[in-house]
Amino acid sequence: MDRLIIDPEFRDKIPPLTEDEFTLLEENILSDGAVFSPLIVWDGTILDGHNRYEIIQKHPELTYAVHKMSFDNRYEALSWICKHQLGRRDLTPQQKKYLIGQRYEAEKMAHGGDRKSTTAKSTVQNEQLKPKNAAVTRQRIADDAGTSESYVMRAGWYAQGVDAAEEALPGIKQEILTGAIKPTETAVAAVAKAAPEERSRLAADLKKSKDDSPAPLTTKPRQPLQEKPRCRRSRKYRLRWSGTRPPAPRRMYSVPWMARSSRSWSFLTASFRNIHGFCRTAITGRNSSRSCRK
Repeated sequence: MDRLIIDPEFRDKIPPLTEDEFTLLEENILSDGAVFSPLIVWDGTILDGHNRYEIIQKHPELTYAVHKMSFDNRYEALSWICKHQLGRRDLTPQQKKYLIGQRYEAEKMAHGGDRKSTTAKSTVQNEQLKPKNAAVTRQRIADDAGTSESYVMRAGWYAQGVDAAEEALPGIKQEILTGAIKPTETAVAAVAKAAPEERSRLAADLKKSKDDSPAPLTTKPRQPLQEKPRCRRSRKYRLRWSGTRPPAPRRMYSVPWMARSSRSWSFLTASFRNIHGFCRTAITGRNSSRSCRK
């Protein structure tokens, strides 16, 4: 059996299995007598297959295969791990956001170099990633994950906050990613932006539920002012201030081209009468003038 290296940073990027899931995986492998899925390895370090490798160590008689991959640096390997894990179907929304953010941070480090060590900051190859290249990186990750560029940027802040909270309060990362506690994205990202001495308090605040937070002060809602009609003798005024509702308007005519009220209908009737009378007067007057001439 090959002695492979388990990198804690690589292992922590992979969502862990529950006890039942690990037991079921072990039973399936023992029943098959072999590990069908190969272990993905880079430079002797496991990238994918930590659980399978643990089962292999417990049962050395199992046969397995190793698939070697090549990367220029560890950040490209981290980016591959996150991209590979995003293809899983059993991810929670928090785990998906965390993996997208970790992939974005890893690709920034892969293109911009190692900016964590103090000795590497002075070299030319470790310059900061330019904003244009960062936008291209975010857009590429967004296209692969089916999200937007702004979501990738927020996911990077979210991943930094989760890691900072885990350093300040061990064990909280698993609770956040599994959905046991559901703090807001802004609260998680604020942990990484805070000073180191304040991160423990902010990480502890992430566990507080909404019921534990103090209730907001309730004020009496302001009553809207009722607009009074101008004329107090109107029927609208009497109905409003007497507490009764005015009756719904009744539709007088069902034909759309006809008038909608009796007033407009009477106006049309009177107009037709005037027109008819004018035409008749004009005709009879013309005939009478001709008879007088004769």
